[in-house]
Amino acid sequence: MTAPVCLISGVGPGTGSALARRFAEGGYRAALLARNEERLAALEKQLPGAKAYRCDVSDPVQVETIASAVERDLGSPGVVIHNAVGGAFGSFREIDPQILNRNFQVNTMGLLYLARRFAPAMIGAGKGAIVATGNTSALRGKAGFAGFAPTKAAQRILAEAMARDLGPQGVHVAYLVIDAVIDLEWTRKRWPERPDDFFIKPRAIADEVWHVAHQDRSAWSFNVEIRPFGEAW
Repeated sequence: MTAPVCLISGVGPGTGSALARRFAEGGYRAALLARNEERLAALEKQLPGAKAYRCDVSDPVQVETIASAVERDLGSPGVVIHNAVGGAFGSFREIDPQILNRNFQVNTMGLLYLARRFAPAMIGAGKGAIVATGNTSALRGKAGFAGFAPTKAAQRILAEAMARDLGPQGVHVAYLVIDAVIDLEWTRKRWPERPDDFFIKPRAIADEVWHVAHQDRSAWSFNVEIRPFGEAW
């Protein structure tokens, strides 16, 4: 039997790598998408059956090219995880409008391009999962997140529209709100005084995505929120 395929966009040193490892452990062949070829190559060597692809998901031409390559090399993905993210800090008067647009292209349009390309095969198979990793900015617009929150809110609404469309056709779409600071090298440097349990572990995020992607179809989730036990909300 051919191993199932999981495609992951935005494979970096944190959540993306943890997702790749979790799905590889679960028997999937992982298609690893990111703009950093060096990082991808190192992870590809560590995961049996994985294959790396340099791809900017904001470019529909690149998405189409890579999608065809993934199908040729690994097969049609049964799980697609949109983890690529574009972000920026600043108020609406401070941000460069082009940065806001760039983030929209990565966060929202990237999800659209991936879903439009891979959903038809999932519909044909009568099963599949598309999961987008989001965060609290998808639910509220704080003053300093004007270049980011609008794009994540749009991403969440797009995912909801997709879920209502694809769910009755057997394809599960879910949105994961990560209400936490992810445990990464740069976040540790930014909050050096914080204890370990202030941060959310990339592996814990990956475990929850795995769970959501494999829920029984009688009990599908759409909006899933995760946060450390001490996080105020």
